[in-house]
Amino acid sequence: MKQLIWDTMKVFVIFTICTCLFYFGLKMMHAEYENYHKYDQPEGPSVKVFNTEHGIIDRMNLFFRLGE
Repeated sequence: MKQLIWDTMKVFVIFTICTCLFYFGLKMMHAEYENYHKYDQPEGPSVKVFNTEHGIIDRMNLFFRLGE
C-alpha cells in the first residue's frame, strides 16, 4: 500500500510540473505575440492585390459564372 501511494505521489508531482511548464510556456508565447501588429500598413514596395475598377455588371457576371 505504501508503494502505491508513493507511485501515485510521483505521478502527481510530475504531472503538476509538466502542467506548470506548459502553462508558463503558453504565457511566454502570448506575451511575445501580444504586441505583434499583423494589421499594420506594409513597409517597402508592396503590390495592391484587390482591384476595384470593374463595374457592377462585370461583378455580377463573375458571380453567376462562378456560382458563388
